[in-house]
Amino acid sequence: MEKQFQYEVMNICLLAGKILLQNGAETYRVEDTMLRIAAAFGITKCDSFVIPTGIIFSIETGKSDQTKLVRVSHRTTDLLKVTQVNRVSRDINEGKLTTADAYALLQEIEAAPFSFSLKIQLLAAALASACFVIMFNGSWQDFLPALVTGGLGFLSFLAIHSLVSIKFVSEFLAAVVIGLVSYLFVRLGFGYEIDKIIIGSVMPLVPGLLITNAVRDLMAGHLVSSLSKGAEAFLTALAIGSGIAIVFTIV
Repeated sequence: MEKQFQYEVMNICLLAGKILLQNGAETYRVEDTMLRIAAAFGITKCDSFVIPTGIIFSIETGKSDQTKLVRVSHRTTDLLKVTQVNRVSRDINEGKLTTADAYALLQEIEAAPFSFSLKIQLLAAALASACFVIMFNGSWQDFLPALVTGGLGFLSFLAIHSLVSIKFVSEFLAAVVIGLVSYLFVRLGFGYEIDKIIIGSVMPLVPGLLITNAVRDLMAGHLVSSLSKGAEAFLTALAIGSGIAIVFTIV
């Protein structure tokens, strides 16, 4: 019975960690949440090891340790799910949830769709692109061109990423679309400063959260996770820059 209970707790910890890691949480938050959940159920002798592509969790039973690995191949940004997992973790620490209830809630959180619809994402990307133009001391004449360019660029990224699983290819081609549309706006006289339009339009593609998490993990001592996230952010920046450079080379 005790072994079955430990197995249930391990599954809860791994599922909570998987949801957090898939949706943009920092490495130390994932490990800390898993250890807190285990401690709340009375299991204090346990260890967790988290990298961006997987989670290892083990429980020391005295006779033979239990260890399990979960592979994480898909990552996105959905801070609502991170908040929901944190709420479940707090309820577990307060003794409000049993193992069955906690696991069921976590399964519901994992199965829930992305918190924002496609229309909301496109609207947010378009508005952010246009506002970044103004923030970077651009003219109001470039507000609408950046609005359209940013929206089209982000739509291209989502459409290509649904067909091609390699994220960097999607970002590269989306940057090419942004560069071409920005050039057309300026060439037709609807835009004035192509550099400001491009800078504003690529901002929704910039891995800001990834860079932030890489720095925070580095400060927390998670060297493997911080370096891998930093490398991923560098490749994303390289893909965006290469896409824009290709357009300027052609035109």
